[in-house]
Formats: sequence, structure tokens, C-alpha cells
Amino acid sequence: MQKIRWGILATGGIAGKLAQALADCDDAALVAVASRTQARADEFGDQWKIDRRYGSYEALAADPAVDVVYIATPHPFHYENMLLCLNAGKHVLCEKPLTLDAKQAQACINLARRKRLFLMEAVWTRFNPAIRQALQWAQAGAIGTVRLIKADFCINAPFNTTSRLYAPELGGGALLDLGIYPLTFATLFLGLPDSFTSTAHLNTITGVDELVAMTLNYNDGRLAQLAASSRVSLPIEAVIVGSEGSIKVHELFIRPDRLSLHKPGKPVEVHELPFRSNGYIHEVEEVHKCLRAGRLESEVMPLDETLALMKVMDVMRHSWGFKYPHELAGL
Repeated sequence: MQKIRWGILATGGIAGKLAQALADCDDAALVAVASRTQARADEFGDQWKIDRRYGSYEALAADPAVDVVYIATPHPFHYENMLLCLNAGKHVLCEKPLTLDAKQAQACINLARRKRLFLMEAVWTRFNPAIRQALQWAQAGAIGTVRLIKADFCINAPFNTTSRLYAPELGGGALLDLGIYPLTFATLFLGLPDSFTSTAHLNTITGVDELVAMTLNYNDGRLAQLAASSRVSLPIEAVIVGSEGSIKVHELFIRPDRLSLHKPGKPVEVHELPFRSNGYIHEVEEVHKCLRAGRLESEVMPLDETLALMKVMDVMRHSWGFKYPHELAGL
């Protein structure tokens, strides 16, 4: 069976993580890389032993030897990069968030469906073995009826007006960069909310959200309480609370390889579920599984959910008075 041939578009830190996962996947061949400069493409190609190296994204998209493109550019460029690759007939795995807003996401999803090409948002934690095990336990009733999700992704990152976390022109803000993880975690267990509320503190210099609190509400009484921040730190973990116990996922979003199962009156059960490679291999294998089966979307990270959550995040941001430059320009 022929290996699935990948190209990586951009050469930053996240591109290296995907390159490592591809190197560790027996079914993958990393055959091409593109950067905005030939020198950087050559440097990345030397590091990962990639033969085909391009100093433009257009050249990668046009390469007939590439089956799937992983888009690793900063958030604001995902939209144009996806349109480029999809219009060139490439399947696409795009780093999260899929786009900056729902309008852009809808356009990319429509194009992929019209051209019958695979497209998935790369929320790597959705495919993590520990999180899949926690979901299996919850669905099997191990902690009774799930009533509450608590999840946080809060880090204290040095403030820099040119950092992608703080610059609006780079898609900065805690919600899209960090908050998307607890959001996708909560909806994995509870589904999309019936309503939601949020509040945020906006950075006084650049205007992006740097501390966000979110509550997802469900008509049957279930709740999710979520937080994201680029300016304060919290233990990066999640708790799934049921009527008969709870499950804690340790080091969620960083290295989730340990679960604690808490049952009233019983000793805590700690389960180690190490993931292979650097953890990103599991989303690669999902892409391969879908392509081998002729599926154009993942059931684990479906496009309709990606779009729905983009709409949720749009409403949240706009309620705080924060819009990205392209939105302010009416694009």
C-alpha cells in the first residue's frame, strides 16, 4: 500500500511537531515543504530530510506528488492558505483555529465539500488516547450522568506587542489560541450548548482578549465552566463531573497521558495512557483513516462542529467589543 504523501506549508514550531509525527507514522511520507523564503524551506528540509523544498506556498499547492497539505501558518493566513490548497485539489489538515471567524470557515468548508476534498481542523487533543478513554468511560456510565465540565488553559506568556498572542493583526487573543481547547473538550462530552455566556479582559495596549471566562449552558441543567488566559497561570487540567464520580485529565492540552477516576468512598484510580510519538501522530492517523475509507470529514472533529464553535467564538468576541482587523474593514 502506497504511503500517504504530505506537504507542510510553513516552517514554524508547530510545523516541526507535525513533521515529527509524520516521521513516526509508518503510513506517512513527508515529501514537501514550503516557506516564504527558499532559505527557510531548505533549512527545514535539511532538518527533516525532505527532498522537495519550495520558497512559495503556490509551488507546494501545485506539486502533484503531494496528497495532503498541513497548514501551519499563523491564524490570519489559514483562510487564504486553505483556499489556495483546496483550489489546487489538495486535501487539507489545518492547524486550529480553522479560521479567524465563521464567515471564513464557512467559505473553506463549502469549497472543500464542493470539490470533494478532505478538510479537518487540527485539534490534536480530540484524538489523544487519554481523552478518548475518558470519553469512553463517561459514555459507559462509569461516573453516572455527566453534569459538569471544568477545563482551563491559562498560561502566563510575556507581553509583547508583536507576539501572535497579543497582536490583533496576527490573530492574537486567548480565546482563539487557547480557549478553543477547553471549548472543544467540553463539547466532546456535552455537545453544542443551548446557550452560553462569557466575559473577558482586553489588553489595554493591543486590545486583544487576555483573560476569558466562559459558561456553556444546556437546557437539561448541564454546565461547562471554562477559562483561558495568556496573562495568568493555572494547572492545565480538566474535570468531568458526573452524578456518581468524576474523571480528571492531567496536563490537559500539554501532555494528557494520565487520568484519575474518583468514585465516592473508593480509592482514587490513576491510569497512565502514554501517547505515541509527540501526540500529534493520532490526528495524522485520523486523516489517513478517513482518506483510506473515502471519507471527506472526520467524525471525531466534524466540520459542522468546527463551524458551530467558530460562531460561538464570534459572538463571544463581539460581545466584548473585540473584532479582528478584517472584520473592522468589513471583509
